[in-house]
Amino acid sequence: MNKSEILEKYSKPEEKLLVSKLLDKIELCNKRNVITTTDFLDLYQKNIVEKVLKTVECNFIFFGGYNEASRVMLIIYPKKLTIQMVEENYKNYMEIVRITLPKNNVGEYHHKDYLSGIMKLGIRREKFGDIIVQNYGADIVVSKDISEYIKTNLESLTRFSKSKIDTVDINDIKKVEIKKEELKIIVPSLRLDSVVAQLSNTSRTKANEIILDSRVFINYEEQKRIDKQIKEKDILVIRGKGKFEIDKIEGNTRKNKQIVVVKKYV
Repeated sequence: MNKSEILEKYSKPEEKLLVSKLLDKIELCNKRNVITTTDFLDLYQKNIVEKVLKTVECNFIFFGGYNEASRVMLIIYPKKLTIQMVEENYKNYMEIVRITLPKNNVGEYHHKDYLSGIMKLGIRREKFGDIIVQNYGADIVVSKDISEYIKTNLESLTRFSKSKIDTVDINDIKKVEIKKEELKIIVPSLRLDSVVAQLSNTSRTKANEIILDSRVFINYEEQKRIDKQIKEKDILVIRGKGKFEIDKIEGNTRKNKQIVVVKKYV
C-alpha cells in the first residue's frame, strides 16, 4: 500500500483527511492484528472509502445498526477473524441511545429535534449514525465509547427532561420502514440543472448555484456538471432539499418536455 500515491488522487482537504485516516486504520489493523473502526460515514464518504478499499488488501464490513442505514461505520478486521465473528460483536463498537417520550409529547418530536439536541452537547456528527424516529421517541445509533456520555447529557436538556433515556444493545434497534413519496415532474430536458430546479422548486439559475456549491450528488458522488444527464434509477441527493430516486422516465409531453417519475425519501 503506497499511501502517498493514494492520497495524491484527492485534492479536497476533507477527502484527503478522510482517506489518510482510513489508511492509518488499515495499517494499524494489519500491523497489530486488531480490529479498527472508523467514525460513522455518510453516503458520500462511504463512496470515497469504497473506492480506496478496492486498491488495498484488508477485510472489512460496513454496518450502521440495520441494513438500510444511511450512516455506517467501517469495521476493519484481521485475517484471523471471520466475518461472522465480527457480526456477532457489533455491540462492542456501537450502541443505541433510546429516548422514550412522556405521553404528552408522543408524536411531537421530529428528526431535527433529536439531531439539534445532540449537536447542542458538542458531539461531532460523525460520532453518531442514523436517528430512527418513531411516535414514542427515537433510537439513536452511537459509537460505543460515547454512548453513556450522550445518554447522561441528553437528560440535562429541557426538551428531554421528562423522557426516559436508556442505552440499548445494537441488536435491539427499532427498525423503521423507509418511506418514499412519489412525485411527477416535467422538465425541459434531463440535464441535472433542470431536474434540480424542479425538485428544489427554484429557478435554473439558482439550481446552477446549488450544483456549483457542491450540494448535489448523483449516486453519492459529488456532481458539478450542470449538463450531466440524469438516468433512471439514479439516486440524487440535494443538500438541504432531500434525497430522490429517479424511478421512471415516462416520455415526452406535447411540448416535447420530459415527464419524470421521482420517489422522494421522507
